[in-house]
Amino acid sequence: MSDYGHDLVFGSFVTPGAGDPDRTVGLAVLTEQVGLDLVTFQDHPYQPAFLDTWTLLSFAAARTNRVHLAANVTNLPLRPPAVLARSVASLDLLSDGRITLGLGAGAFWEAIEAMGGRRLTPGEGVRALEEAIEIIRQMWDTETRGGVRVDGEFYRVVGAKRGPAPAHPVPLWLGAYKPRMLQLTGRRADGWLPTLGYLQPGDLTKGNAIIDDAAQEAGRSPRDVRRLLNIAGQFSAVGRGPLNGPAEQWVQELAELALDEGVSAFILAGDDPDDLRRFAGEVAPAVRELVAAERDSGTAERAQSAAEGDRGAAVGDRGAAAGGRGAAAEPVAPAVRPSRATVTGGAFAVVPTPDDGVRRSDQQVWDESTRPTGPAPDQDRTYTPQEQATGAHLVQIHDGLRAELAQIHDLIEQVAAGEIDAGAARSHINTMTMRQNRWTLGVYCESYCRIVTTHHTIEDQSFFPRLRARDPRLGPVVDRLEQEHHVIHDVLEGVDRALVAYVGSPDGLADLRAAVDLLTDALLSHLSYEERELVEPLARLGIA
Repeated sequence: MSDYGHDLVFGSFVTPGAGDPDRTVGLAVLTEQVGLDLVTFQDHPYQPAFLDTWTLLSFAAARTNRVHLAANVTNLPLRPPAVLARSVASLDLLSDGRITLGLGAGAFWEAIEAMGGRRLTPGEGVRALEEAIEIIRQMWDTETRGGVRVDGEFYRVVGAKRGPAPAHPVPLWLGAYKPRMLQLTGRRADGWLPTLGYLQPGDLTKGNAIIDDAAQEAGRSPRDVRRLLNIAGQFSAVGRGPLNGPAEQWVQELAELALDEGVSAFILAGDDPDDLRRFAGEVAPAVRELVAAERDSGTAERAQSAAEGDRGAAVGDRGAAAGGRGAAAEPVAPAVRPSRATVTGGAFAVVPTPDDGVRRSDQQVWDESTRPTGPAPDQDRTYTPQEQATGAHLVQIHDGLRAELAQIHDLIEQVAAGEIDAGAARSHINTMTMRQNRWTLGVYCESYCRIVTTHHTIEDQSFFPRLRARDPRLGPVVDRLEQEHHVIHDVLEGVDRALVAYVGSPDGLADLRAAVDLLTDALLSHLSYEERELVEPLARLGIA
């Protein structure tokens, strides 16, 4: 098992087609709109059917505000490293630190030669890439005095002025498959970026081992190298093979890749907008939830190892490992939402979120007075931080749902007023027409409904049965929570119907607002009830 502990990142791998440039850029904008972290484009400068990747990256960066961008991966033989370093740093400054540099040693050598590049053998390509990395890092190092000097076998830079420095420590990811490239990745890179379709069974495990060994020999931690993966698949009603099935199957397979193979970034190749929405709305949040729960279940073991000094920062520290080199490998990770829960040892200290009693709708979907309660906690029992971690994580997940729900309300009010706040909503919405604003709101709400449904499905199929088995006294509470999940599902369908009506007609805003108000009442009440009844049993029963 090789979980390096990085926060999970999800992105898109868009074809840089020149036939319909607006659609190509639109997919990059959609990547940000649906909440993904990263948009990437392949780089084949010899392909006339493609837009130039670095020109496209610049244009896409100007059309977005949050999403990170990268070439997947840059064709080094046609991009001189000193010039490339300045291009990357410039775009990073212009985009407020949103650029990552993916690099490859080169392929399709006849096409490269046709464009004026030099054909290299595989071994020469690796040596040339290492020289290029040295040049690029020196160009960005404006703290060192003197010019850049690399007198290499393939690249020669004799005193070039350093700078500009990028806006943030730009990670350098290598597309690598063979042992020499993997060793270089371990020695010098911040990330390993292969494509799943090019790998054979066992290649991820073997590649990780080579990278880890090379990193340690170079005095680095294996955790300094993020493991990324380009993936492709198909969403379908029934499973037909790897990454070919319903979203729930994708969730399980990607979570296994994260926990067993150390993959912390999944980049979906394809140009189908609906697939991007499903990937962002149904797959990404559920994978994050499963991986976080599994990591929480191992907190006690990791804490014990850290106390004994066996693993130190390589496993336990999520941000300060390797003197800042590890930090450079994680800039595209979304910020972790701080939880209000406390996980100190001693008396039980995880604070459930109280129900403030505020109701937006006149309609009631259940009688709250009939909710059963579970067994009273033992007042004399003490709890370790590890025992309290799962309850704290449940509160944190619910905080995310609450924050997203508040954002939906904010979007509705902005659309109703005809004034879109680019910072609070999606930054690109302010360039759309009113009709497009209604469509964008629908996509955002639809994604949120899928997130809630996926969260409840995980609880019903895995979480609740374990609680019932460990403590039968919780049976009535679990039954009620499952019943409320079905009610919330019906409320979500009402939101969906209101969205359909609203997108088709400007007169549907009042019905949409009413549907979202009812969802707010039901969901906030349910989340508070669930926390009140379950955060202590989770600690007492040791369930992650």
